[in-house]
Amino acid sequence: MTAPLLLGAHVSAAGGTPMAPPRASAIGATAMQLFTKQANRWAERICETLECEAFTSALAASPVTATVSHDSYLINLASPDDALRAKSLQSFAAELARCEALGIDFLVSHPGNFIDDRDAGIARNADAIAEALDQVPGRTVLCLETTAGTGTALGATFEELAAIIGRLPAAQQSRVGVCLDTCHVYSAGYDLVKEYDDVIARFGDTLGLERLRVIHLNDSKTPYASRRDRHELIAEGSLGELPFRRIMTDDRLVAVPKVIETPKLDDPEATDRRMLERLRSYAAA
Repeated sequence: MTAPLLLGAHVSAAGGTPMAPPRASAIGATAMQLFTKQANRWAERICETLECEAFTSALAASPVTATVSHDSYLINLASPDDALRAKSLQSFAAELARCEALGIDFLVSHPGNFIDDRDAGIARNADAIAEALDQVPGRTVLCLETTAGTGTALGATFEELAAIIGRLPAAQQSRVGVCLDTCHVYSAGYDLVKEYDDVIARFGDTLGLERLRVIHLNDSKTPYASRRDRHELIAEGSLGELPFRRIMTDDRLVAVPKVIETPKLDDPEATDRRMLERLRSYAAA
């Protein structure tokens, strides 16, 4: 039996999280990513019972079978600033709690910026993650996202992600995976265009393919190894069509939810639907 295709997009939760599944349905998604709060504000919130029940009902009425949340862009668990790190930890734990309340499968999180010393930043990040996972037990899997390596951002190499995960208590490591972003890894110096098999092999050797739990499918507006994070429509940027064809036909990645975060243009629904149709055509070829 062929495994179902887990493919979708980051969809808006404007009007409340129960509005996200119908939007995913409208673009033919079987996987979706959303924000459970405003991503550029510190204000936190709790998902009350009625919201959770409405979200669960809306999800059940949709074709979506894999759910992903992305945490706040303000969070920096690697910060050397004690006040910012404490605020980030509080926000991160609140996000985990919302994911658990809503029954969301995966939480994608940027590893953060070390600012002062890379090794110290890795340690601060891992220790904060461990504290949050201890505060909020459950089934949601944290997925550390690969980054483009801009400035002092952690996570531009597979080795850094492995170092963060390896510092966590052994009992917590099963709750942590990786989200591979195609734009980010290409910009960081992993050549998915010319060396696709080598990149996947390096991921497997460093982290283990079982750690790959979510894939962000994004083309890039900037050249290979640019260290810049600028997403482009699928097959219309510097990666082009080939790596997306490879990903969509790679048997090792069939069970991994794949989500686009590409530009929405003037009509978000139509644009997302067109990108997903393009990706599905690669899988069917």
